[in-house]
Amino acid sequence: MERFKVHIDCFPCFLKQVTIALSQVEADESLKVMILKETLQEIQRADVSKTPAHTTTFIHRRVRELLGYDPFKEIKQRYNLSALRLYPRLKSMVEESKDPLWTAVRLAIAGNAIDFGIYTEIDVEAEIERALKGEIAVDDYRDFRDALDGTAELLYLVDNAGEIVFDRILIETLSRMGKEVTAVVKGGPVINDSTAEDAAETGLQEICKVVDNGSDAVGIILEWCPEGFRELFYSAPLIISKGQGNFETLMDVDRKIYFLFQAKCRVVADFLGVEERSMLLIEREKPFKPSGLEERTLESPLH
Repeated sequence: MERFKVHIDCFPCFLKQVTIALSQVEADESLKVMILKETLQEIQRADVSKTPAHTTTFIHRRVRELLGYDPFKEIKQRYNLSALRLYPRLKSMVEESKDPLWTAVRLAIAGNAIDFGIYTEIDVEAEIERALKGEIAVDDYRDFRDALDGTAELLYLVDNAGEIVFDRILIETLSRMGKEVTAVVKGGPVINDSTAEDAAETGLQEICKVVDNGSDAVGIILEWCPEGFRELFYSAPLIISKGQGNFETLMDVDRKIYFLFQAKCRVVADFLGVEERSMLLIEREKPFKPSGLEERTLESPLH
């Protein structure tokens, strides 16, 4: 599968990510202007042969360095708590469903809307409704379900805080199916991505093994991860990958990966040949042609 690379339209988004980060903090306007100017240097150095995640990693490292703290810490905690309040109702939806796995997958994709690298406000209830009743633009659910039948262990790459509660529901569903799940969080803060602290806040560590990938990169940039995590990654028989950043950085990696995410920017949507905000469950190993997903089987499962 072809690697996703920086597009000219990514550059305004790089700048937007800085302004979103600065909007999360109470700081002097002059400090914010200085940080904005400093991060422009990282944007100028963007390597267009790499994924956008490479550049955004450098940008957010610089923002944290100049601020002296993580600007997303408070909003991450707030969305973890908000999602935990929804947890009992969402869990009941799954347990009462004719196909609990299908419902849990849909909710996990709904949770991927909680992304403060792109949005400033998220209507979580609307995303839940859309995921349960709307169309999945690329829906490899049947193959996903079949792959699970032949797998006892899997690696689950979580994405954002808040969203991690939706992941917990899917992981619990997988555990009830007899699967041994290892959840992977970030090794350090970046945007609102989940770390070990978020896993503890949302109870994920109580239901499965949780490890960190040893990196603060956006997505998972394997060459920036320690050898121990790379060994774990490459030995996993099946990988569930949440989020657009993980798709960007892992789509060309030769592993059995199912990507669950929303196409939250126009560049990614155009690359995939889908509408912006499309919900997706993509099997990495299937034949793939950017802007040519009509070749794929898009039918939804009967349940």
